[in-house]
Parts: sequence; structure tokens; C-alpha cells
Amino acid sequence: MMSCMSGQGSSSGPAAPSHYRERNSTADRALDILGLFCDTRLCVSAQEVAQALGTARSTAYRYVQSLVGAGFLEEAPAGGFRLGPRVLELGRLARRSYGLSDVALPVMLELCEKLGETVLLTRRAGAHAICLERVEADHPIRISYERGSTLPVNAGASALVLIAQLPPAESKALLKRERLQQFTPRTLTKVEELLARLESIRADGYCVARGELDENILGVAAPIVDASGAVTAAVSVAALETRVPDERLPEVVAAVVDAAARVSDRLALAG
Repeated sequence: MMSCMSGQGSSSGPAAPSHYRERNSTADRALDILGLFCDTRLCVSAQEVAQALGTARSTAYRYVQSLVGAGFLEEAPAGGFRLGPRVLELGRLARRSYGLSDVALPVMLELCEKLGETVLLTRRAGAHAICLERVEADHPIRISYERGSTLPVNAGASALVLIAQLPPAESKALLKRERLQQFTPRTLTKVEELLARLESIRADGYCVARGELDENILGVAAPIVDASGAVTAAVSVAALETRVPDERLPEVVAAVVDAAARVSDRLALAG
């Protein structure tokens, strides 16, 4: 999951104040305040901001209030400050800028309705898979992929189907230079095992993953091809393993592969 981006403004050592004498513009400090937020810190106080910036609390509060006035922060009901509506709007615009969401969402909604399971849209960025969209089923499940989350490419159907589309030499180099994280006992972390898995995924044209990213979650993913013929994203279904027994798996695989092909066709027309 995303880690807090507080390294620049850390108050753990005496270097922070001198660092901010070098970087003390309003824009720098506003960005550093926004960088304090992460999965484990959804609200910050003025005192925490002051400590991170190495400033007086009154100075930090003025920066915070400027961000509140611009809609980037808002007061949290339980105290402190949380990300505001302007950040949500920028996130929405960022997803739309990829050109995928508008094309894929109608197909994702149909897939969710057909199977009754959560549907995800992901794309690769370097050594990570990024969740662009998520359509929730009537019975929500807890999974690592939320909108905007980034995860390493060695676990989960979406990530594996994306890296499988790289040339073998490129995927091998990527896996060798990255730290392969162990999410569950089923997560593959040995490069040679992963390469064999990727070869199988390339041959099949889809990926089925059982409990490799989240315990008891089955994922089925297929690649989306853009107008140039390059794999640009993946569509996947995430469901409790108990909801997809062996006899149901072919139905789910066929539906996911069909959805990916339909999104690919729409991208080709749009291109």
C-alpha cells in the first residue's frame, strides 16, 4: 500500500529546519503538507504539520488554512484536517486523462451485473500496477486494490497479466531489480517461478490467481489492447474463492476475457 511521503519534512532529526531554509516557498510547503497523507494517516493536525515543516504552529496553521480555502483540505469531523474535495476532483480528472475510464466503465458495469462480483481496471506504471477504477458488487469485499492504489507487479491477477505482456527479457529484468513482496503464503517471490507463471499467462491470454494478494480472494484478469496493438491495461474480477468453485470458473474467465476484448475494440474505434 502507499507509504507516507513525509521524508522531506521529517522532524526526526535536526536537519529539517535547515532543509526548509532551502525550500521555503509557499508551493513547496503546500506540496509537503499534502504529501503527509497516506493510508495510515488520513488526517493531520496543525501540530503535526508544524513538526514536519519545522515551523511554528501558527505558521503551519496559516499554510493549512490556505489549503482549506482552496479546497485541497477540509476540517475533519473528529478534529484535524483531511484531504478535501478539490483533491478528489483532481483524482477523477487524472483517471480520465488516461483515456480508459470512459471507455471501460460501461463494460465494467455490465460485467459486474452479469457476474455479481467486483470489477477492477488497472494499468502498469513501471514496477507497479495502479487501480484506475473499481465497480463494487452488492456484496463488497475487502481487497488491496482501491482506486488510485499502487501495488507491486508480482502478486494478483491484474498485475501478473500486465507484466506477462512484456517481452520476456524485459519482464525478467524488471523482476530481478525489484523487491518481490510476500503478501500471502501463496505469493510467488522467486523470479524463475514467476517467469514460468508469466509464460503460462501469455499462452492462456488471461490470469487466474487464488489468494496471492489477499487471502481467500480469487482474481481473474485479461489484458486490454489499445489502438496501436499494445497492452495498455487489464480488466479483472475479484471474488471470494468460495463464490467461484471450479465448475463456475470457466464462466468467469470467459466473461472477463470477453469484457477485455470489448474494451479493446472500443479503444481501437476511439483511436
